[in-house]
Amino acid sequence: MSVRRTPPVRTCVGCRKRASSSELLRFVAIESGHDTFLAVPDPARRRPGRGAHLHPDPACLALAERRRAFGRALRLAGVLDTGPLAEAVAQAAALEQSQ
Repeated sequence: MSVRRTPPVRTCVGCRKRASSSELLRFVAIESGHDTFLAVPDPARRRPGRGAHLHPDPACLALAERRRAFGRALRLAGVLDTGPLAEAVAQAAALEQSQ
C-alpha cells in the first residue's frame, strides 16, 4: 500500500495565509554586524538558522514590514535589512508577470 504524503504547509509572514512550502519563499537572517542582520532568500532551503516564509509578492513583503513581523518570525532583537529579500521578491514578481 502506498502512502500519499502531503506537502509541508507553512504560513506567510506577510498575509498570514497558509500555503504549501513550494509556493512560498524561505528566507533566513544572517548577522552582518553588531545587532544588524540581513534577510537573505534561501530558495534551496539549506541555509542554517531559523527561517521564515513569504509569498513572492511585493504586497506581502510590504505588509510584513508594516506589521514588523520579521523580527518576531526570526526571533531577532536587532535591525533587519530586507534589501536582498526585496530584490528576490521583485524578481519573482517580474518573472511571474512575464509568464
